[in-house]
Amino acid sequence: MEFQDDDLDRFEAEGAAPLPPAETEGYVDHDGISIWYAAYGSGAPVILLHGGLGNSGNWGYQVPALIDAGHRVIVVDSRGHGRSTRDMRPYSYELMASDVLAVMDRLKIWKAAIVGWSDGACTGLILARSHPERISGVFFFACNMDPSGTKEFVLTPMIERCFSRHTKDYAALSATPDQFDAFVQAVSLMQRTEPNYTAADLAEIDVPVAIVHSEHDEFIKREHADHLARHIPGAEFIFLPGVSHFAPLQRPAQFNAAVLTFLARISA
Repeated sequence: MEFQDDDLDRFEAEGAAPLPPAETEGYVDHDGISIWYAAYGSGAPVILLHGGLGNSGNWGYQVPALIDAGHRVIVVDSRGHGRSTRDMRPYSYELMASDVLAVMDRLKIWKAAIVGWSDGACTGLILARSHPERISGVFFFACNMDPSGTKEFVLTPMIERCFSRHTKDYAALSATPDQFDAFVQAVSLMQRTEPNYTAADLAEIDVPVAIVHSEHDEFIKREHADHLARHIPGAEFIFLPGVSHFAPLQRPAQFNAAVLTFLARISA
């Protein structure tokens, strides 16, 4: 039977599967902060961008599958998340996009696919619009591109379990472990007010995109995902049944199959 953690009980207790040993890892000093990254394998590069309040360890079920499929896999801790530091400037997705470019430059990756989850998806799509020459495609999972795309927040037991894991990971990884509350407030402000893409902005995106929506997503409206798929030229829509905003943790085999199909399509 394939691994499942539909209620995130295991994730709360243990986190995702451990990341494998990295071939290279380190920090990029960029714009006054330090961004942590790790790289694995060889082949066509894929950058995994995690969700808000999380860290690269949340991709523990995806990295081995992508390595086995012949990809070079890069994970990045977003500014202020995980091992990466931040300054006192307000968070913005554009700033986080610039951090990803700095990691790409350090690793001499001139073009890569992005697999983005929640905030990471937004960052990836902003990169696709602003630097299409650097992005070969975006697997856009579980995010909005304007504030109207989010549901009214309801604190569910599953969200509480995820938040509990994020709290533990922040304390273990962060250079400022006593600043979790301020970190949450800063990220939440960005999430409430950004991004603000219009249909015209979406129409300017000129790289392959998959808009990926889960049946039980707690945060993103299905009609917003449909809106993105309609207005991004050539975008495909992928529906993941039986899972929620946390699909990469809940049913990794299902999520990984969708990612690998997309990557095979854009490479062909």
